[in-house]
Amino acid sequence: MNVTYRGRRAAVLENGALRVTVLEEGGHIAEIFDKRAGVSPLWTLPWASIEPSAYNPDTHPEYGNGPDAQLLAGIMGHNLCLDTFGAPSPEEFLAGVPVHGEASIVPYQIRSIDNQLVTTARLPRAGLLFERRLVLRGRGVHVTEAVENLAASDRPIAWTQHVTLGPPFLEPGTTRFRATATRSKVFEGRFGDADYLVPAAEFEWPRAPEAGGGFADLQVFNDFAASGGFTTHLMDPAREYAFFVSFTPQFRLAFGYIWKQQDFPWMGIWEENHSRANPPWNGRSLARGMEFGVSPFPESRRTMTQRGRLFGVPTYRWLPAGSRVELEYWAVTQEARTIPEYLSPPA
Repeated sequence: MNVTYRGRRAAVLENGALRVTVLEEGGHIAEIFDKRAGVSPLWTLPWASIEPSAYNPDTHPEYGNGPDAQLLAGIMGHNLCLDTFGAPSPEEFLAGVPVHGEASIVPYQIRSIDNQLVTTARLPRAGLLFERRLVLRGRGVHVTEAVENLAASDRPIAWTQHVTLGPPFLEPGTTRFRATATRSKVFEGRFGDADYLVPAAEFEWPRAPEAGGGFADLQVFNDFAASGGFTTHLMDPAREYAFFVSFTPQFRLAFGYIWKQQDFPWMGIWEENHSRANPPWNGRSLARGMEFGVSPFPESRRTMTQRGRLFGVPTYRWLPAGSRVELEYWAVTQEARTIPEYLSPPA
């Protein structure tokens, strides 16, 4: 069913338990609305959103003037980072590559086929074809994704599910998290004016070393007046499936994602807690990204490939010439009075 969601063209898939809304431009999963709890855990912008195709740097200064401005004009909820995760190189930016790659800004064709939403998009600069299928199963969403390399050369790619949680589900000092994370590392440079972790520090989940001494428990969203940062986490290689789950008592709702560890070995945690003063943030945003993918850090393709490995694990994947790669994952909600310690794929 075609709808308008917060001023954006969208399509909806729903059953008695859930409503899933997908935007036509950028393909973002804008909401996974739990009907019992009356809330979607996914992040909704505190600023007005527009279609990426409508963005013009001269007429839309409210979105800033950086390489991420077009993305920020239309980002919502769960966005896909393909085939980069992070900022483009200066040369790529001049060639039209945005932050996190084209998948977050191109138009998608959305079709309803046999109780599925099928979304497809062509990434012209990357030479890729992307397809996503969403199927509702009770209080879970089964997602299948495929990427096809249309070029005649092998390509090193990033492929990250930029899942971001926000209010009212995300509450400072209250929202809890569990994950199959193991070895971890703080982003190697400054990630904003309100960084509070030791840059480049290696640690074991969930105790991240704070710059002022002590440790932050990443299993609880902090209650600082302002904070920001990024940590990456190797998901347990001994487990076939990786997951994260979040829980907020107010809604008696647990929300999480499950995926095969070999498909997405890394999970990044991005935190924005009223720390970014520049447009369009303007100190108004509260968000926590739980971003699982093939790369540990948001960085340029050049840096990603030069890094090669972290903790002995690759930091990108190869997409061979003319090939198609398909994988699956799940988003799940469940009524809960405390945070689940484990998630498994729905039957």
